[in-house]
Parts: sequence; structure tokens; C-alpha cells
Amino acid sequence: VADLKLLVPELNEAETMSAETARFEELLLQASKELQQAQTSRPESTQIQPQPGFCIKTNSSEGKVFINICHSPSIPPPADLTEDELLQMLEEDQAGFRIPMSLGEPHAEMDAKGQGCTAYDVAVNSDFYRRMQNSDFLRELVITIAREGLEDKYSLPLNPEWRILKNRPFLGSISQQNIRSQQRPRIQELGNLYMPDSPRPEKGPEKPHLNLWLEAPDLLLAEIDLPKLEGALGLSLEIGENRLVMGGPQQLYHLDAYIPLRISCDESKAAFHQKRKQLMVAMPLLSMPS
Repeated sequence: VADLKLLVPELNEAETMSAETARFEELLLQASKELQQAQTSRPESTQIQPQPGFCIKTNSSEGKVFINICHSPSIPPPADLTEDELLQMLEEDQAGFRIPMSLGEPHAEMDAKGQGCTAYDVAVNSDFYRRMQNSDFLRELVITIAREGLEDKYSLPLNPEWRILKNRPFLGSISQQNIRSQQRPRIQELGNLYMPDSPRPEKGPEKPHLNLWLEAPDLLLAEIDLPKLEGALGLSLEIGENRLVMGGPQQLYHLDAYIPLRISCDESKAAFHQKRKQLMVAMPLLSMPS
């Protein structure tokens, strides 16, 4: 991306927070306390046994690949949207909809002809799975997201062609999986957050959707949706101790957000996710506000 630079001190001092910023700070601190309590009182992960659903067959350069689509009530469900609402959301913001999934490790199996192959287990929420059984649209969406997730996680280019196996709900055996014991606390969508005394422009660069959450008490993560971009060329990013400023090429985007936490600027990192068209930023924290 661009060099992560410390903003001038004047921008970090004598700020008067708006009501929206103050509400965000309160939510952020509350989520941080809940996360710290959860880490001391609960294990970091929980073991689940997914139930079989259906199996799809595809291939990679290494041979045949089978993906067992499974389900478990322990996997959190996605947002409860109608298909029309979901279609509209995907048309407007392809990165705005999430289907929580657990992607299992690859395991070697034998196919019906006795030839070696690789299988993966992908688990979704059980209630959502039952809904998906009655919807070709949701089924294909889940398969697409599962394939992309496996490609990203294991650097595994998969053939876009696939088919569902008939009368075979899974291949091989479905192993237990470890999932996060508690969902990461989503804090607040800040797509409309502006700094005090900064008038909202009527025309000019678009303000992108910003999503923040605490991954750990000392780590803040951000996703910035940039659907108009194909890569990081021309992006600029500046991070101060409590400020994030991003600019897009040809003035397509501009984001200026106050973050009421002390960020370690030198250790912050950013990367552009080409498939999701998102700028992903990891910001270690110096300390939590008292």
C-alpha cells in the first residue's frame, strides 16, 4: 500500500468528539472488557463434530478434490435476509454479506474408483443449512464462498466447474473441528463517521464503508470496502495514534476516521484483498484507555 505515517500531532490533540464518535468509543471499550473477560473465563476454541450435508466434486492441478458441505449448530448463522434483500446487497456491496464457515484441514481419501483424492470439510450453521436446502441460489452462494475460502486459506486454485454428488452426502470421514469459542465483537459500522469541524462534502471522493473489531485486547482490525478498485495501486494510508486516513487513486475514495484507542503506528500493517476488494488493516494497540 503506502507508507504508514504518523499524522501531525495537531490532529491528535484537542479533538472534540461528536456524539457518534463518543458512542463508538463506549461500544469499543465495552467490547474490549467483554473480550478480556471471555478470554480468562472461556477456552479460546471449542471442538465441534459437523454433521454431513452434501458433497461437491471438483479438481485442482494436484488431482480430484471433494468438498463436504457440513453443518453444526455451533457455527453462528449469517444475517437473516430474504433472497431479494441478499441479491440487492450483493449488487450494491459484494463484500457486505458474510456466511460464517469453518474450513477444515485437507484429508487424503479414496474415491469410488479407488483412486487417491483430497477432501475438505466446510461447516455452516445448521439452521442456515436447512434453509439452504430449499434454495438453489443460497446453495450456489455457499459453494462459491466455500471454494474461495479454501483457495485463500490453502493457496489452492480450484477448477470453477463442480457438481454435487448424488446419493453421497460426504466423502471419507468428517473430522472434528476447532472453532472460536466466542465471535469477535463487531463494534460499529463507521461508514458515515466524520471528524468534528469537517463538513461532509456534497461532491467529491466517495467515503468507503469501514468495519472495525477487536480481534484481541491489544489488536484492532479494520476492513475498508473498495469495490471500485482492482488493486492497491494508488492507495495511500496514514495511521496516527488515534486516526486513520486513507485516500484512493484518482480521488475515488477518501476516509478520515477518529479511533479512540492508542495505535502502534510503526507496527501497523495493511494489505489489499483482491477478491473481496477490501483494504485490510491490522493495528496493534499501545494500551487500552482507562
